[in-house]
Amino acid sequence: MKNLPIRLFVGYFEWSPIHYHAFVQSVLQHATHPVAITPLKLNHLKGFFTRERTPDQLTDFSYSRFLVPYLCNYEGWAIFMDGADMMLREDISKLWALRDEAYDVMLVKHADIQGEHQFQGKTISSYKMFNWSSLMLFNNAKCTKLTLDYVNNADYHELHQFKWLAHVDRIGDLPATWNHLVGYHPPREDVALVHWTQGVPSMKAPSGLAFEEEWRTLLLL
Repeated sequence: MKNLPIRLFVGYFEWSPIHYHAFVQSVLQHATHPVAITPLKLNHLKGFFTRERTPDQLTDFSYSRFLVPYLCNYEGWAIFMDGADMMLREDISKLWALRDEAYDVMLVKHADIQGEHQFQGKTISSYKMFNWSSLMLFNNAKCTKLTLDYVNNADYHELHQFKWLAHVDRIGDLPATWNHLVGYHPPREDVALVHWTQGVPSMKAPSGLAFEEEWRTLLLL
């Protein structure tokens, strides 16, 4: 229904609440429709999300992001965003308007990034569909494979490479502006969602990252 809030689930980094709140402010600043925002904070999920942290897990929400359809009772649509290393520069309603019932999940299909990369001071190796799952529009009724038991036990790459879908053609492609990877994608002015995958802006000192000054203004609002 058109009057229902946009459901947005956001990853929560325990080490930096300020980055979560800056991201939320960027959502609210541009939104023209009610947004129901839910942080995927581990202590909120401990009653049913039981899996232990694994060596290949980069964030606290590496696995819990795939609980979104379950948390929505497999009804309607919902958005997941990494959040804390992101900043929205456009109305989230415009992203919401891109939902297409032809697909089970929709995202930006980044070209494969080869080699090793830095993430919050860690060296990581890329894999097929690297960063695809950092922003997802879930068509919840078509994501019933993502049961609580499955998400609690499935292999990291099985989840992040979307092997839980019947076929890769069940993934709809979003415009690249909705998940702009700073440091990987050429600079452009029409970026709707900034994603600092190699390191987030710092409150302590300028780091020279693209869009950093825009991020700092959010802290003053």
